[in-house]
Amino acid sequence: MIRARRDRKPVEVFTDIDLPLPGRREGKVRVSYALPESADGVERRLLITTDRLSAFDRVIASVPYKGQVLNELSAWWFGRMIELLGRLGARHHLLDVPDPNVSIVRSVTPLPVEVVVRGHITGVTDTSLWRRYADGQRVIDGHRLPEGLQKNEPLPTPIITPTTKGSGSGPGEQAGHDEPISCAEVVERGLVEAPLWDQVQTVALAVFELGMAVGAANGALLADTKYEFGLDRDGGLVLIDEVHTPDSSRWWLAASYEERVRAGEEPESLDKEVVRRAFADLGYRGDGPIPELPPETWTATSDRYVEAFRRIVGRPLIPGAYPVPERIVANLTEAGLL
Repeated sequence: MIRARRDRKPVEVFTDIDLPLPGRREGKVRVSYALPESADGVERRLLITTDRLSAFDRVIASVPYKGQVLNELSAWWFGRMIELLGRLGARHHLLDVPDPNVSIVRSVTPLPVEVVVRGHITGVTDTSLWRRYADGQRVIDGHRLPEGLQKNEPLPTPIITPTTKGSGSGPGEQAGHDEPISCAEVVERGLVEAPLWDQVQTVALAVFELGMAVGAANGALLADTKYEFGLDRDGGLVLIDEVHTPDSSRWWLAASYEERVRAGEEPESLDKEVVRRAFADLGYRGDGPIPELPPETWTATSDRYVEAFRRIVGRPLIPGAYPVPERIVANLTEAGLL
């Protein structure tokens, strides 16, 4: 059973912030700004994670403390993979965390491919591995899957199923829905050159293995995840965005996993999959007006994010003060960034 602290009472969810900084960019969940180069010549950006929740390639709600969980949990993971990435000729983008919702990161050129690593066959969206397998596909994104797999079972070995955004016509393309492609197509389409793509796959599988090991030691199963990569100005490979968070990953509680799967039930989730399932039960697949869900759905989702942080990191989340924008401005001013 998931239990979360009940002494967390934010004034409001954190959905946006406007700072007197140049180069504003806005994604579904994050807002970023340009920063001056550091003293040692590193190009930097200020990355702010809001409480917005996205699913089906659109923002559908906002969840208290979600932004803080994503920002601080990613920082925790980045700190634990420095040596691993270094051995593989890569590094991560994080430079500093001046506020619970803010990271200072290395500015990079993003690769136009998202790297999805799957350890289990699961999902409810039209592009999920399970939905396509259940519809009869056995060769999915270039991988031949065996007969007889059941929903939420482990795959024989983790696989990479890349996606590209929109038309996938160039670096950083963001328009449209994620498009599943095969690993071979990444190179055939000229999205990433073969030697670099080989390195990306090696790094992604190694980081996923680390995530599974750390999760297992803390009673959590990492079912699948998404990584994003970029290149610094010297052409070096950089792991960017977020890592092993409840937004980018499916986390399940290990203690109840086998019993629930045997009973034909969904694993007990520590991520936003419960929201996807709630919408799917209403017949919503991402098009048209967003159906309303009861308030308790969002309270339970916030609790799951906070519990995921506690279970993975091994300590409770220390809730940051709300309203968040005022706190961020104060911390950035103290750090000399405003």
